[in-house]
Amino acid sequence: MSKTRIKTYDKIIIESLKLFNEHGERAITTNHISAHLGISPGNLYYHFRNKEEIVFQIFREYEAFIREQLTPPADRAPTVDDLSRYLDAIFQGFWRFRFMFDDLPGLLSRNPQMQAEYHHFIGTELQPMMIAFLKGFQQSGFLNFEDEETIGLLAVNIWIVVKFWYAFEQSAKPKVPISPETGRRGARQVLALMRPYVSADHLESFKALDARYR
Repeated sequence: MSKTRIKTYDKIIIESLKLFNEHGERAITTNHISAHLGISPGNLYYHFRNKEEIVFQIFREYEAFIREQLTPPADRAPTVDDLSRYLDAIFQGFWRFRFMFDDLPGLLSRNPQMQAEYHHFIGTELQPMMIAFLKGFQQSGFLNFEDEETIGLLAVNIWIVVKFWYAFEQSAKPKVPISPETGRRGARQVLALMRPYVSADHLESFKALDARYR
């Protein structure tokens, strides 16, 4: 693959993501993307057969981001600083990919390839990563759980908040523009879900972490 092709391919992905976030995926066509980039539709179709392929490639970048950010440390137990880093990175990342969660069911129904990979990713990678994330904090003594089921339930609840936080804020406060700072309120919601399970020995450090997001 030539350098020119790599550059154009990447630029299509980058600029399409910007357009989808600004205007919504359904409002943007391949003609909009090519016009925005100043390239011919034929040039765009050389790299991607349709808009669904562009969206799918963005989704693959989202998958890679999640893997990178949510994989627990392999050589030690996670710390409060790790939790802060996770929260910052995840909400910043979801800001970057926010268009996908404005209408996720609709987006998946229009993109069968992405739908199949999304469900596979959730079931085989994301849920185990979330559970491992929480178990790491249990092993460090930071969190206490009565049973395995509670860990699984909390993992799902945290993911629901993270995944839909920006869409929720946008619909709940339509006159207030969302921004990366909106994620700070989402981080506090996640911490509120975790607070009942924080051990007494770590409660003060947990409160200090919560105060960072006020």
